[in-house]
Amino acid sequence: MERFLSRREASEAVGDQGWRFVLGTLRTCVPVGSLAEAADVATRAVEACDADADEHLRIDLRSGHVILTLRPRAFGGVTARDTELARLITAALHALGRTTTPSPDAAARSVQEWEVAIDARDISSVRPFWKAVLGYADEAGRHGPEDRLIDPFRQGPAVWFQRMTEPRPQRNRIHFDISVPHDEARDRIAAALAAGGHLVSDERAPAFWVLADREGNEVCVTTWQGRDP
Repeated sequence: MERFLSRREASEAVGDQGWRFVLGTLRTCVPVGSLAEAADVATRAVEACDADADEHLRIDLRSGHVILTLRPRAFGGVTARDTELARLITAALHALGRTTTPSPDAAARSVQEWEVAIDARDISSVRPFWKAVLGYADEAGRHGPEDRLIDPFRQGPAVWFQRMTEPRPQRNRIHFDISVPHDEARDRIAAALAAGGHLVSDERAPAFWVLADREGNEVCVTTWQGRDP
């Protein structure tokens, strides 16, 4: 089995190609002017991946951009093959005059992935409810009572569960984790603070910062940094 790269290895392998390592995936955005152009970009990306396309590549195709994501289908991390595919895709698209970038323009947000985190004292008792009510599924090979749940169509955010040691009725017990490119986290935080939020904690930064809105509802802005041994 091919070795999973460390977060730093994955990030550094593709950073100069306009890709970013975000929450166990490699991601980039390709600006386009129409759905027809987006379809062409998608076709070229699939061709660049050849036989590995089905196993590694995920595509979100819109009229203004295409989001490309690489990771093995049996999720566990990014491999050297994923970084190689990122370079092959980038070369194929550059030959068409297309750019690969984490953010298509100054006004648009960067590539990201977000999760919903649910605090619970007895995770095994609440996880089946959320799996059923959301129509979600287990990740391949991860069926444990505390493993995260995913949208089988990959349209919605993953849901994971954080164990509480004591009840916390005084604060929200569901929060968002917004995973962003490591080099854009501070700008995102600054924008959130300027919009009325406040910093709850940066004790674990740059792995994550805890922010809250004016009523105390919390969100974590996270990056891959600070997590490798």
